[in-house]
Amino acid sequence: MSTIQERAASAAGRTLTETEPGTFAEAPPADDFTPAPDPMAGYEPGDGDPEMVPVHIAWLRVRKDVRAIAKGEQYNGGGTRFNFRGVDTVVNTFGPVTLRHGVNVFPQHVDAVYRDTTTSKGSKMRECTVTVSWLIVGPKGDTLTCQTQGEALDSADKGTAKAQSVALRVLLLTGGLTPTHDKDPDTSYIERGEAPVRSAAQYLDEIAHPQTSAGRLRQIHYELRQSGQLGALVTNEVGDEEQIGTMVVRIGKERAAGGAE
Repeated sequence: MSTIQERAASAAGRTLTETEPGTFAEAPPADDFTPAPDPMAGYEPGDGDPEMVPVHIAWLRVRKDVRAIAKGEQYNGGGTRFNFRGVDTVVNTFGPVTLRHGVNVFPQHVDAVYRDTTTSKGSKMRECTVTVSWLIVGPKGDTLTCQTQGEALDSADKGTAKAQSVALRVLLLTGGLTPTHDKDPDTSYIERGEAPVRSAAQYLDEIAHPQTSAGRLRQIHYELRQSGQLGALVTNEVGDEEQIGTMVVRIGKERAAGGAE
């Protein structure tokens, strides 16, 4: 059982040693803790070395230099066509800039999920989806952590590498907020105008044509009513003057009776 003296010393963070039975003295203090040496101590940047700034400043400078990456590549296959920014284009753009500003990007952890699937033509494929945790290291050694996902299909053993490449592209484009500077589709548009109204006389040939069905004649009657032309006088198929609305109804009944739908 500890004595009152021992408990008091323990509460104060001291250690007692027993010099004689029942007699205690405070133990000599341990050596002072020595921190690990600073890796940057004594470092003097050379002419070609990046400025020693925090990682978030270095990454901001990378973004300022990259500015934008256009969708300059085109996929055209399987009836689909679209423009995109490929992995190689993105890495080739960011690589020299990150080097200039002393920024390193490392995959810290990769979590992969696989699934067997087939294409629309029946080819066997393997789908790989990866979640990659990235470590962005600045020139002073401080870090940022990010996480992105990538997905790829492959018939051999390249699915994981492809998916990680996609995840890297996503990191650089989203972490860099990299625009395309492509023209926004909404900046240009064609204003739709009203279709010109057909005159009553322009319907005559279609109404009188023997291949015009009763259904189409009903539609013509509707169009004439919408444009307020049912009462317009025209010269019918036998040379007599007749209201076009009456002519359409008459010929429509004849076609319907003859089974011409």
